[in-house]
Amino acid sequence: TDDAFIDGLIEKLPYELTGAQKKTIDEIKQDIKSPYVMQRLIQGDVGSGKTIVAFLLMAWASKCGYQSAIMAPTEVLANQHYETFCSLVSQFGLDSPVVLLTGSMTAKEKREAYARIESGEARIIVGTHALIQEKVQYPRLGLVVTDEQHRFGVRQRESLSEKGDMPHVMVMSATPIPRTLAVILYGDLDISVVNELPANRLPVKNCVVDTSYRPK
Repeated sequence: TDDAFIDGLIEKLPYELTGAQKKTIDEIKQDIKSPYVMQRLIQGDVGSGKTIVAFLLMAWASKCGYQSAIMAPTEVLANQHYETFCSLVSQFGLDSPVVLLTGSMTAKEKREAYARIESGEARIIVGTHALIQEKVQYPRLGLVVTDEQHRFGVRQRESLSEKGDMPHVMVMSATPIPRTLAVILYGDLDISVVNELPANRLPVKNCVVDTSYRPK
């Protein structure tokens, strides 16, 4: 529960975290230090910086000798997280091997990933719902992160938690839900809202295109 490590990582970041990110991290620290298992929903728009919060927490779990897993709804997003986390691990010089596990990997790649997870070598595990299949065994799963929570069923979220021995749980969602509704939908979760965008962040653009855009 020594949070000096996470503060040290934040100081090494090449940018300043927003007030909302800092407040969320403080709330997470209190959860981790309490005698209870964390169950927290991190709600924030696309680009508000939820992923770096998840990474800092996963790196902290690794430092304490635990594994952490982040489950994303699509392979594209899982790959994106994997690349981001690998570059952050190398940027910070951490000894936290990152492993990717998705459905489209070859049987050999999956076997290698299973072996690295089961041996405990893999500390930060990124994947799709392939993470909750029976073959995957986690000896030291201390933290479970679900990205885009609304894309998973409650059972899927629970299945990942049940892979560990009462791990801390963090779920992230970019779907804005009024707090009262969030309490009804996710009554088992505390709620943190990341409602500030980092400085110099490019605006998110939505557009409707027809099939002529497919090659692009």
